[in-house]
Amino acid sequence: MNDFKRLLFYVPRHSAAGDAAITLLRIALGLTMFLAHGIPKVSNYLMLSAVFPDPYGISGTLSLMLVIFAEFFCSLLLIVGLMTRVALIPLTFTMFTAFFVVHKADPFAQKELALIYLVGFIVLFITGPGRISIDEIVQQALKEKNNQKPQPNNQNSAHGDQD
Repeated sequence: MNDFKRLLFYVPRHSAAGDAAITLLRIALGLTMFLAHGIPKVSNYLMLSAVFPDPYGISGTLSLMLVIFAEFFCSLLLIVGLMTRVALIPLTFTMFTAFFVVHKADPFAQKELALIYLVGFIVLFITGPGRISIDEIVQQALKEKNNQKPQPNNQNSAHGDQD
């Protein structure tokens, strides 16, 4: 499997209990991110765009759009386990920014949830999505496709001699 497909769809093998735990973590983090953060940001976009923080100097509105991309769209990918590692990159970056930049001076109690998400996203990036995921289905389909490729015709010699 080439490196790009491996990044997108590779699912390492774990025990059944390990896969169940990874799947539970993936769905719980994705679902809570989507319901508690993604949907409210989409629903309140107009109000939030006027006051959203601008931690990187790109404008509060663009920052909000990037956060919505992560918390709404990428969390949906996380829930179903599709392109899991790719979806985790913006989610991880968003939680890193929330914990270490936006809420840097806040009391720990106000930023602990961002840290919990951040650690969970890093764990999922390392472990992969688990076997109960669309990535697993795609990986199996790619393996089957690669196994069905015809073998090269070796009737000619290595120098290309023909009869």
